[in-house]
Amino acid sequence: MTQVALVGYGRFGRALGTLLVESGMSYRALDPFSEVPEPYRVTSLPELVAGAELVVVAVPVPRLHSVLEALRPHLRPEQLVMDVGSVKVKPVEALAEVLGTKVPWVGTHPLFGPLSLAMAERPLRVVICPNPQHPEAAGRARRFYERLGCEIVEQTPENHDRVMAHTHALTFFVAKGMIDAGTGINVPFAPASFKALARTIEVVRSDAGHLFAAIQRENPFASEARSHLLKALEEIHGELERLPPESSAQEAGHMAIPAPQAGSPELTEARAHIDQLDRELMELLARRTELAQRAARAKAREGRPVLDPAREESLLAERRAWAAELGLEAEAVEELFRSILRFSRRSQAKGN
Repeated sequence: MTQVALVGYGRFGRALGTLLVESGMSYRALDPFSEVPEPYRVTSLPELVAGAELVVVAVPVPRLHSVLEALRPHLRPEQLVMDVGSVKVKPVEALAEVLGTKVPWVGTHPLFGPLSLAMAERPLRVVICPNPQHPEAAGRARRFYERLGCEIVEQTPENHDRVMAHTHALTFFVAKGMIDAGTGINVPFAPASFKALARTIEVVRSDAGHLFAAIQRENPFASEARSHLLKALEEIHGELERLPPESSAQEAGHMAIPAPQAGSPELTEARAHIDQLDRELMELLARRTELAQRAARAKAREGRPVLDPAREESLLAERRAWAAELGLEAEAVEELFRSILRFSRRSQAKGN
């Protein structure tokens, strides 16, 4: 059984520990600032890394260098050290400086967090930054993450941080601005466009709002990305202010947001939206299956059967009520959910 050492047991460390156990790997953890459950707790770095094949350093980026220096005397050349930071240029520099050619290392960024795992989101993706000093390290990291059920994307640290600056960092930046401006807080109604933004804001707040400053400050490209966004917004604001009040729609046409498929026929557009919704439904079904298997494991530990007729009938009655609220045919919705429940029972049986 693969033994993993977790240095750091904060929000992500705890979530990774759960994923390790579910994947059949064992681990030990050390964190002076967080409570580690007794079966996994150790009290010193030598005890933590002894016998471990992989050492995962899950600490804030500003602490990474000092933690690596403390680890270095206890590491062996056959072990692999990985970080899991949401930026990569600075962590890779720290890994190279402290471990160099002596101990294999690789920079990684799991693109998921505690909320993603709790909601059984799939696929789980991880960015790995291949290390020329240890060519085999990326392959070992890939095999580790694939055992956890992850898809792998390889990038250089610089390319990773550039992409994250224009996606991850900007998402947090916009979310923080909207929260501080009180935009859309407790409104009695809102259009679908804002509801999508609101969901994004809630994900940021629930999953990683505590990382806001680190994501902005530790990514060397984040400042440039923020500046470009602010410049574009300022230019749009200026143009809107300069438009005469009596401007026609044609005169203001250059301010329109470009459509993804300008001039596409109505049927083509409708089919594209249906395809997208079906894809989302499949992803939701995959998440539901993962949660059903998780429930089956809990039932097995308690000695309870997979089939729970009373629970299923209660669930179906609730789904019929939901269907009625939305103006859907309750009987058809019940038939659909009976099929989903049969699918869940099969997946639970396979999972056990």
